[in-house]
Amino acid sequence: MTKKQRVLVTGDKGYIGSVLTRNLDRLGYDVVGLDICYYADNLIAPEFDNYQSVMKDIRDITIGDLDGIDSIIHLAALSNDPLGEFSPLLTEEINRNASINLAMLAKQAGVKRFIYSSSQSMYGIADDSGELNEDGPKHPITAYARTKWEAEQQLMKLANDSFIVVAFRPSTVFGFSPRLRTDVVFNSLLGCGYTTKRIEIKSDGTPWRPVIHIEDVCSAYVAGLSAPKELVQMQAFNVGVRGVNYQVRDMADCAGELVPNCEVIYTGEHGSDSRTYKVNFDKINDILSEYYQPKWDLTSGGHAMIECFDKHGFTAEQFNSRVTNRLLQLKYLTSNNYLNNQMEWQ
Repeated sequence: MTKKQRVLVTGDKGYIGSVLTRNLDRLGYDVVGLDICYYADNLIAPEFDNYQSVMKDIRDITIGDLDGIDSIIHLAALSNDPLGEFSPLLTEEINRNASINLAMLAKQAGVKRFIYSSSQSMYGIADDSGELNEDGPKHPITAYARTKWEAEQQLMKLANDSFIVVAFRPSTVFGFSPRLRTDVVFNSLLGCGYTTKRIEIKSDGTPWRPVIHIEDVCSAYVAGLSAPKELVQMQAFNVGVRGVNYQVRDMADCAGELVPNCEVIYTGEHGSDSRTYKVNFDKINDILSEYYQPKWDLTSGGHAMIECFDKHGFTAEQFNSRVTNRLLQLKYLTSNNYLNNQMEWQ
């Protein structure tokens, strides 16, 4: 009988982790989770929890936590630009230093693969003359983007014949999860439209924002587990659908069409967001075509999300609260002294 591959998912109680752990289990992997559990209670639907999950700060991980682990999918991080700016120094400690330490311990423990959840935010501001490939210029303008790029570079240096390191740079993720986030662009637009019948865009809607469905980004991480070493070793992959980039107004208009009787208004009061980039996805769709085949677009993913909103009774209160907004949740935990100034549980 073939031994199941034992996969550690850090950040398993987050937005993506809550979907990835279910998918890995269905595919026959032996799943272990590790999460500090800032968002463990932020559920709007029943979670998949039929696996071993350890509550632990990624900063406190030891080599003993990695005993018997074959591969790691490292999602745990302060997970976007607003959270990164919430505490830039801690963002360095968690997103960069703890990630590098985890990989060093994994290498010592005999872990075979390290799949790193990186970010396209490292591209920062780019002109709209063409699509950025993986070797394109990096202009990280936030603590989150900078630490993701710095960690990725250091992680690649740890790779050797017995330790495979691969980085996936997802587009902004959208789609339903038991731990839904409404502080990411398309989820925010669709959630607002669903709960208020009105979508108000305070910019001119022109910035470019590549997006990827949550199920498709999970399939990329699985590809990192299953693809041959020679295809993924020391590689970075933009994760998205070949040839598909959206402007914010494309997403707003799509959300407005998906929600009956929804009004879309552009106020333009904030001008244009400085972050704008179009990304090329040829590499992942060429090299990993046997393992990664994205299936979702805005319309199909939006329809599925609305069906889940209906099924689970998604409300305006949930949309506007810390249940679905990560920054509001962290502010709640710190202001009520559940977390200290190092974002450790008290």
